[in-house]
Amino acid sequence: MRPHLALIEDDPDFALMCRTYLTREGFTVAWAIDARAGKAVMYDGGVDLVVLDLGLPDGSGLELLRSLRSTSRLPVIVVSGRGEEADRVAGLEIGADDYLVKPFSQRELVARIRAVLRRSQPPEAPTVLEVGPLRVDTAARRADIAGVPLALRPKEYALLELLARSPGRVFSAEQLLEQIWGASWQHPATVVEHVYRLRGRLAGLPTAAPRITTVRGFGYRLDP
Repeated sequence: MRPHLALIEDDPDFALMCRTYLTREGFTVAWAIDARAGKAVMYDGGVDLVVLDLGLPDGSGLELLRSLRSTSRLPVIVVSGRGEEADRVAGLEIGADDYLVKPFSQRELVARIRAVLRRSQPPEAPTVLEVGPLRVDTAARRADIAGVPLALRPKEYALLELLARSPGRVFSAEQLLEQIWGASWQHPATVVEHVYRLRGRLAGLPTAAPRITTVRGFGYRLDP
């Protein structure tokens, strides 16, 4: 998907130049000419990063940034003709992710945007989970114990993967129903049946396997 940027800039010629270059580089750009329009663009829910000029005709870009930071960690790159250290420090302390002093090249702006977007991405969840001899490959949706494959039905696999993501954590029957079946209103016997079957799969192996422990009155957990 094309990253969606909000460009809040009061200079139409400069904004047009940025939009043209950024669009060519694979971004979608929504332009706002002042703080009022910028606030509407920032909060539309589809923006991945904001490029914010400080000198806006109807208010301070720093105040707009301060308002945003009170509710959101949306990445922001400040662009400004104010290159003094005090201005840069103020922008970064309020919460800007980067500060770029005009004039700058469009190529540098793109590089800064991509760097900030990379830093703002949440870390990827591991694709392989290991709990003692248990190995769960979440990408391939396979599990094995010490190299011996487990023949699991889809819901049995989903139950094992969920428990293996947080070994030692107790999950209630309602939580398991909600996260695996997508409906907490189903009868808890559904969980009991699948836990019973999964225990049977683990117990039928020649190698000692992690066990699913029943915590009375609370739920189930996976113990190494």
